[in-house]
Amino acid sequence: MQCLCETCVADLNTGKTMTTQQKHVTIQHIAERAGVSISTVSRVFNDSAGVKESKRQAVMDAAAALDYRPNLFAQGLASGQSMSVGVLTQNFGSAFYDGILRGIIAGLDNSNYAPLFADGRWRLDIEERALQTLLDRRVDGLILVGPQQSADLLKQLAQKMPIVIISRIVEGFEKFCLTVDNYDAGYRATKYLLDRGHHQIAHITGVLSESRVLRDAADRFAGYRDALLDVGLEPDPDLIVEGNFRTQSGLLAIETLLSRGRPFSALFVANDQMASGVRLGLYRRGIRVPDDIALIGFDDQPHSAYMIPPLTTIRQPAEEMGSIAAEAILNQLDDKPFSLPTMSAELIIRESVKSIY
Repeated sequence: MQCLCETCVADLNTGKTMTTQQKHVTIQHIAERAGVSISTVSRVFNDSAGVKESKRQAVMDAAAALDYRPNLFAQGLASGQSMSVGVLTQNFGSAFYDGILRGIIAGLDNSNYAPLFADGRWRLDIEERALQTLLDRRVDGLILVGPQQSADLLKQLAQKMPIVIISRIVEGFEKFCLTVDNYDAGYRATKYLLDRGHHQIAHITGVLSESRVLRDAADRFAGYRDALLDVGLEPDPDLIVEGNFRTQSGLLAIETLLSRGRPFSALFVANDQMASGVRLGLYRRGIRVPDDIALIGFDDQPHSAYMIPPLTTIRQPAEEMGSIAAEAILNQLDDKPFSLPTMSAELIIRESVKSIY
């Protein structure tokens, strides 16, 4: 009687019995089942030329029958490649950043590379550890989303491996950077409010005061400022409050604005998360949107269409950015040319802005 206990696993097709120590299928098992040499199996899995189609098919059939999974670690040691791309993001759970990650996953789907993810959580010390974790895994390339590392360090990394930087421009390193035209988006958001009769327009910015200024926040603010200047309005410092892109800072920022006693009829907020905090603060004060104050955000997060009222906002092409970044990193890994365009954002008009003509 054939043994079927936990210590013996029978290969019913070959009549051979595998002990517990032999449960992991190797290319030797594949070769025996396919009736070919080990070197032939290796050439098939490495997609090398010179293997007859009949033998290639026999190897693939044997691998499928034995449920063979390649040992990627061993392959990496042999080839010097891990067949992985490190992806550093900043905020798991954010609609914008998660959209980029979905695009990266889709962009790598049909390649031989798998993504490895790490989260910097908008803290330089955590980001440094996350980046080191990816490097310790010997990733073959890096996609960095909103990195806070110094420009010098990023350039050093680029000398060692392919790299793509999303949502940050590094001076002198623009070829490797993929961004949205945040200046144009901030300008258009403000102009939309101006065109509807609003002239006292407040702005809640992203982080501007730290030494590691986020270019996204600075460019959105510059677009807001210049849209006002172009119609002869001087930006009022009392109508500008700095936030940090988190929901709570939007709530605190609107309280600050209202406490200053400077009237305004419209508010441009540098992202939708802060706009959610703003909406709560206005609700608590009995201030109606858009009847009392028009509100416009940035990012078009999924919940924004379901706010009360639905939020007018700027939509960034997050998934497309991730897909383009993945294509660029794959091209670099294959020594092919690549280019990273400056992406355009789209104004999404909903019900949170009302004309005051």
